Amino acid sequence: MKFIVSSNTLLKKLQVLGGVINISNTIPVLDHFLFDLDGSSLKITSSDLETTMVTTIEVDSSSKGAVTIPSKLLIDTLKTFPEQPLTFTVEDNNTIEISSNHGKYALAYTDGDQYPKTISLENPSSTKISSTILAKAINSTIFASGNDDLRPVMSGVFFQLSSENLTFVATDAHKLVKYKRNDIKASKLAEFIMPKKPLNLLKNIIDSEHEVSIEYNSSNAKFDMDGLTVICRLIDGQYPNYEAVIPSENPNVLTIDRSQLLSSLKRVSIFSNKTTHQVRLKIAGAELNISAEDLDFSNKAEERLTCDYKGEDIEIGFNSRFLIEMTNNLDCKEVKLEMSLPNRAGILKPNDGYSDNEDIIMLVMPVMLNS
Repeated sequence: MKFIVSSNTLLKKLQVLGGVINISNTIPVLDHFLFDLDGSSLKITSSDLETTMVTTIEVDSSSKGAVTIPSKLLIDTLKTFPEQPLTFTVEDNNTIEISSNHGKYALAYTDGDQYPKTISLENPSSTKISSTILAKAINSTIFASGNDDLRPVMSGVFFQLSSENLTFVATDAHKLVKYKRNDIKASKLAEFIMPKKPLNLLKNIIDSEHEVSIEYNSSNAKFDMDGLTVICRLIDGQYPNYEAVIPSENPNVLTIDRSQLLSSLKRVSIFSNKTTHQVRLKIAGAELNISAEDLDFSNKAEERLTCDYKGEDIEIGFNSRFLIEMTNNLDCKEVKLEMSLPNRAGILKPNDGYSDNEDIIMLVMPVMLNS
């Protein structure tokens, strides 16, 4: 088995695939890349058993074979080379030799048949989506998903596909984000929960506009795009009924400049209690008063902002970290905060900046105010 490949092309592909590999693996072969050569087509695979990534590159070769090569050693070596052709030759003594313009380097390899087989989806349903829309959906929701091992269904993003639209939901029981696209439809109704790791990988590799093909069944999902395939195991379980927690009647509506609100929250929250991170919003007329205090250290801060407000005077408390995170993840000039009562969830929405085909709602639970 022998092939010639561009050092930069190979390095770029391997750095993407390296995102799948865990720092510590119980199965040693998972620290390796699988190189599967068939003539001029080289298929490279990385996996952690839950998520698998596959890419194919063109090489100069006429041979066949499959070997696994240590990932860290190979990437570290490739990083040091300027752009040049490299020749990979599999030797008889279980080493693979890399020849460059300057020298030769030998790495130990194992046989390709020891690598776990890539999952093939049986009877999958499918839909197509633009890569930029997928990236926006992931970015808009993933930060709201939980990290609680006892509630695994909340540690991912819920995909809800129907013949009318596509909905993405994430929640950790304190905050919730629902992002809906009306310009994407699936052939039939389907629901599944995507884990965070493959979504972060997808988000990081999308750098241009192209079509992504999504295939899914009850246990796995497969994303195909631009010469790269990501296959992952879905989170098993029933997603909570998120529609039930979104309050429909919110007569008190505050409209304010997003960046002004965000910078004010960031400043005031520095003075909040380090356990509760509580900020108090007091709204009356066209004035929003944001305050926080930490009684243990006698720290307090207060800011007044002008806003557009329709509704009764209200005083409500929120966890500043959640409010900052949500405001930061909205891509608009003005935001709306809709409320009903101090003990009911607040709804954060963009007032502009989103197309007619998209709809985003962010829900944040209030915290009890100290009298």
